[in-house]
Amino acid sequence: MPASDTLVASRNRIDGIDLFRGIAILLVLMNHVNMRLFLARFPYTQGLPRQLVKSLFWDGQFGVQMFFAVSGFLIASISLRRWGTLSKINVPGFYKLRVARIAPLLISLLAVLSILHFAHLHNFVVPAKTGGLGRAILAALTFHINVLEAHRGYLPGNWDVLWSLSVEEMFYLFFPLVCRLLGQGKLLIAFLFAFVVLGPFGRTVLAHGNGTWEEYSYLGGMDAIALGCLTALFVARFRCSRRVLWTIGIVGAGLVTFILGFSLFAYQWGLGRYGLEMTLLAIGTCMSMVVFAQTNWRAPRVLRPLLKTGQYSYEIYLTHMFVVFALFTLFLNMGKQMGFVPPLFIAVVLVSVVLGAIVAELFSEPMNRLLRTRFFRPAISMHASNLQVRAATVQSADAAVSQNAEL
Repeated sequence: MPASDTLVASRNRIDGIDLFRGIAILLVLMNHVNMRLFLARFPYTQGLPRQLVKSLFWDGQFGVQMFFAVSGFLIASISLRRWGTLSKINVPGFYKLRVARIAPLLISLLAVLSILHFAHLHNFVVPAKTGGLGRAILAALTFHINVLEAHRGYLPGNWDVLWSLSVEEMFYLFFPLVCRLLGQGKLLIAFLFAFVVLGPFGRTVLAHGNGTWEEYSYLGGMDAIALGCLTALFVARFRCSRRVLWTIGIVGAGLVTFILGFSLFAYQWGLGRYGLEMTLLAIGTCMSMVVFAQTNWRAPRVLRPLLKTGQYSYEIYLTHMFVVFALFTLFLNMGKQMGFVPPLFIAVVLVSVVLGAIVAELFSEPMNRLLRTRFFRPAISMHASNLQVRAATVQSADAAVSQNAEL
């Protein structure tokens, strides 16, 4: 069945996508506040159940894995809608769209971090052992922050978060080229499945005992992106019955719940040892997205704040460490009192979301629209009449997925 027939509510956001992104960014925020407390040796989790501590404060890596799965689904879905088939992706156009979405905030972030480095501000100085500021900027712009950290040690927090962008953008650097070369059939599917199979090995055997590389390796994150792409291809080709969707949804939600809520059991069963818990989380996320994409599920009003958080997840992710450092410094200056810990978590989440929303609405989204207009203006002037018809078609067909996307 054509892709245009498989997605409902074409003029609305897909709530389930924003829901997962909201959950993912919350996991990251909680984890990064927890890491500050952990490094300060503040025993705020004493007396709490181990699984509760793990699920609330140590699952940031799971959040990133969910991001990867969602990203792969969105990018492949929009590519299918824009160009009809992955084999006809306009490679320069694909790259321009990625630059328009990613580059303005990334470059601005690097500029701010460079200023703070030269100002010798605590928590923002890039250590010499990692190669200094120039090496960090090069790694960020060429998408190998993860490689740099695996070999030379961790960068300051605002730099460290860019490891996931390195994994994601390295995948998308080759994605359109591979699609043009292999088409949209069995060869591409086999190629994507290869990443799924290699993912657990990237997190274990191929890391060769390097703890940083176990979490930050390219293969360790690309399995989720590949699964997202495969999910988009599935949604584009097949329309599932209600009974099948119920089955897919229950299994998918069960996997996500199991990994996020009962991860200690997953480790006891050996899933973590073999890197499979991340694969199962990505599979559960993708199965759930099939249901979200083919039904008209609308989130209840109580979840609307979480959905709005998901909509600004990219901006929150790139800017939240400013909030974490500022509020944690305030927490330390107030005497590290136990009673201030819950307000610290709450304040970091709220301020990070507000900051991300402001950055998105006032900067990154306007820049995204401006760059897209600049990039594609020559084509519009040369083929105005044809593109006007195509633009209307694409705008209608793209609406549900593209409003959620980062392409």
